[in-house]
Parts: sequence; structure tokens; C-alpha cells
Amino acid sequence: MSATAPAPTSAASEAWLLMSRLFQGNRGQFFAVCQELKLSPPQAMALRLLEPGTPTPMSELAGLMHCDNSNVTGIVDRLEARGLVLRRPASHDRRVKHLVVTDAGADVRERLGTLMAQPPAALLRLSAAEQRQLVALLGKALAE
Repeated sequence: MSATAPAPTSAASEAWLLMSRLFQGNRGQFFAVCQELKLSPPQAMALRLLEPGTPTPMSELAGLMHCDNSNVTGIVDRLEARGLVLRRPASHDRRVKHLVVTDAGADVRERLGTLMAQPPAALLRLSAAEQRQLVALLGKALAE
């Protein structure tokens, strides 16, 4: 742990601090993938949140990204300019814009997912059994 981090008060907080360190240590990979695909980090996040074949209202994307609708507009403008998404008026209300992932967008999204799925070296140092145990524990923690 770093000298500035508060001492964990429980095993859960220690686990959370360690996971945070793992994610922070892997940020470089995310930025490198974004650069390789010529996406800004918010564009990459938006593209990962949009499901090909499922029109998504821009307001819903803003909610998923935890940002204002006006911020999503600029992100979508750039994705649309690259031909990765299209805006379509909703059939029930033309003021509502649905986002549709294009075939090119689906290809970039798939590549993004493949590149981001590469585990960091820290996880590769674990044995196969330890990796399976980690998957089971994280799956249990995320179960609703």
C-alpha cells in the first residue's frame, strides 16, 4: 500500500484498495487501446455501452455514463463522424434520438473488447487455480 492510503479497516476494504491499485496500474493499457483504435476514452466507453442491434436513447447512454446529456452529444458527434454510430429519431417521439451501432462500429467495438480482455501481468502471475478462485469470488460479489 502507498504511504498516503489510509489503513484498511476490514478485509473488504483491503480487497477494495488492492483492486483499485490493480485497475490504476492497468490504466496505461486502456489508453494505449484507445489510441490504437483512434478513440478517446469517453468514446470507447460509449461504444462499449451500446449494444449492436439495440437502438439506445441518447439520454439512456448519458445515464449509463453518469454524465449530462450535453456531454454525450459531443461524444456521439465524433462517433457518428467516424461512421461508428447513427442517430435515428424514435418512432414514438421524433425529439428522442436513438443511437444505432453501425457494422463498422460493431467491428471496432469487438476489437475494443478483445484488446481490453487481455489480462494484466499481475493476474497472469496467479496460477490457473487461483485465477478460477478469483473469478468465483468476484462473480459471487457481483451476484444480485
